[in-house]
Amino acid sequence: MQPFGLVFCALFLIYVQNRSFNAKLIDMKTANTFGISFYLRRYKRKEGKAPIYARITVDGKRTDLALKTDIEIDKWNNLKGIAKGKSEEIRSINDYLEKVRSRLMDCYKELLLKNKLITADLIKDMFSGVEAKENTLISVFDYHNEIMKSILEWGTLKNYFTTKRYIEEFISAQYHSKDFYLTQLNYKFLTEFERFIRTYKQKDQKRPCGQNTIMKHIERLRKVVNMAIRNEWLERDPFQKFKPAFTKTNRQFLTAEELSTIEKKEFKIARIEQAKDIFVFSCYTGLAYIDVFNLRQNNIVRGIDGDYWLYTNRKKTDVSVHIPLLSEPLAIIEKYKSNPRVQASNKLIPSYSNQKLNSYLGEIADLCGIEKPLTSHIARHKNHSFRLKTSKLQE
Repeated sequence: MQPFGLVFCALFLIYVQNRSFNAKLIDMKTANTFGISFYLRRYKRKEGKAPIYARITVDGKRTDLALKTDIEIDKWNNLKGIAKGKSEEIRSINDYLEKVRSRLMDCYKELLLKNKLITADLIKDMFSGVEAKENTLISVFDYHNEIMKSILEWGTLKNYFTTKRYIEEFISAQYHSKDFYLTQLNYKFLTEFERFIRTYKQKDQKRPCGQNTIMKHIERLRKVVNMAIRNEWLERDPFQKFKPAFTKTNRQFLTAEELSTIEKKEFKIARIEQAKDIFVFSCYTGLAYIDVFNLRQNNIVRGIDGDYWLYTNRKKTDVSVHIPLLSEPLAIIEKYKSNPRVQASNKLIPSYSNQKLNSYLGEIADLCGIEKPLTSHIARHKNHSFRLKTSKLQE
């Protein structure tokens, strides 16, 4: 064979290979796999003809596109995904398929050049001229946080903003993007996000998150994803195979001796003294910070036993609770009856933000020689036997 003939054969083989509609394109930068193939939907055949469909595949996920063209079934080459024969009709169909393939390739390249997320559905929508309105993870987080403003307490809601910030940092570092489509969420995303939080340290952090804090972030992400599923923005649950792993921890609590040390300590600084009284009040009532914060004068009720009780609802659970007022919390209420701040607000005792209160409690712990982390939360975790030390509570 002449050299010209060899060159011609080589060029022809390259042409046939590139023209194959089953060929896949792999972009090494983004690791996207992209494929186009054509096939007949034989179950829709009518009078010996069947409609031709294009199948678009990206990273193993596919979608089908109706080309609104029929062909006689015996004139279709299943292996090559083209019409077979030399008639004018066959050439016209194959030319059309080539144009479809070329346009789909252009759609893929356009998304690639714009550094956008690439999915089979997005390529199909671009080809069909449909404006993509796919929900993204960050937009769903924003939606969740907006509708939960009137439902969740700020102390809880702010944690969702923190989780969202971690996700934004992760998407930027891992995918060099500002957002992530919901349809892209999978098990790999979750495991990589978990690993990212384990090593990532924000500017205001001294060290990365611990195991249980990481799982809390994952839990919040899961709640947002579940909301997307309920709204039918996401068909499958990416958490189906993901199992959260919390580490069991022993809750710290104050002993009777430690609480007694705090009670007996007198502070000349008003804010520290008031913080001490708020903490002691929580210890003897078992109420959380927010429940003490919300107490008003009308929450005090005289019971059928002639003693005073606190009637209130837990903010977190909305469960009604009736708590006998022991001498210690009663003395604290009496102490602040004439306090201007208490009178102006109609509260039982003075109040601070949870952040300030915990800061003051840290000072109290240092001054009292208590090495445990003294916070408003630990007030509800006293030694149970101490909580029941009085006959009033034992009844």
